[in-house]
Amino acid sequence: MRGWRRCLASGAAVVLAETVLIRLGRTYGSTLVERTQHLPGDELIRGADVQTDHAVTIDAPPAAVWPWLVQMGWGRGGWYTARWVDRLLFPANGPSADRIDPDLQDLTVGSFVPDGPPETECGFTVVALEQERALVLRSDSHLPVSWRSHAAIDWTWAFVLTPLDVGARTRFHFRSRWTTRPWWLTLGSRATVVPADFLMSRDMLRGVKARAERYARTVR
Repeated sequence: MRGWRRCLASGAAVVLAETVLIRLGRTYGSTLVERTQHLPGDELIRGADVQTDHAVTIDAPPAAVWPWLVQMGWGRGGWYTARWVDRLLFPANGPSADRIDPDLQDLTVGSFVPDGPPETECGFTVVALEQERALVLRSDSHLPVSWRSHAAIDWTWAFVLTPLDVGARTRFHFRSRWTTRPWWLTLGSRATVVPADFLMSRDMLRGVKARAERYARTVR
């Protein structure tokens, strides 16, 4: 009897932890208003299987945040996550940039933003760009090449900057929306990718915030 109770308690703890991580993976840092408002790119995927929203307030104007977003990508500025996360998930990539690279500031609609080595053919296409306001990326390549004949993903990632305090500060909000098929990929992404998104997004928010605030201090 005690063994069954321990098993039930362990199972309940696992379910609770997964539920909490899924919740954080979908909402960390964002407000209810932010999660329900329309963002650029929402119209590209109607009836998304999953939507995640993450946000942070940055003590710097949008002009100090924007250059860090423009240079994101594998082999570019990175994603501003912790170095141990980079080593775990992107071992072939270098550390995220700690400076603004002028050579990576020419992003335009139609540009390709890699998210893996060239042989993976994985990355995003810029589908919308409004200077110092919004950047929208879209991908159908975030699957192993061998899966793409029988599985699919359509994923948008919107990054929006809203000035606060007459432009002295910025609300940095990013949203991902995606659909997947078949059912096992949809179920698997909800159970694993969404919880993992909590860790990645939390670090990304912190990474962009720290870099933008430091950069703003140097250009005053």
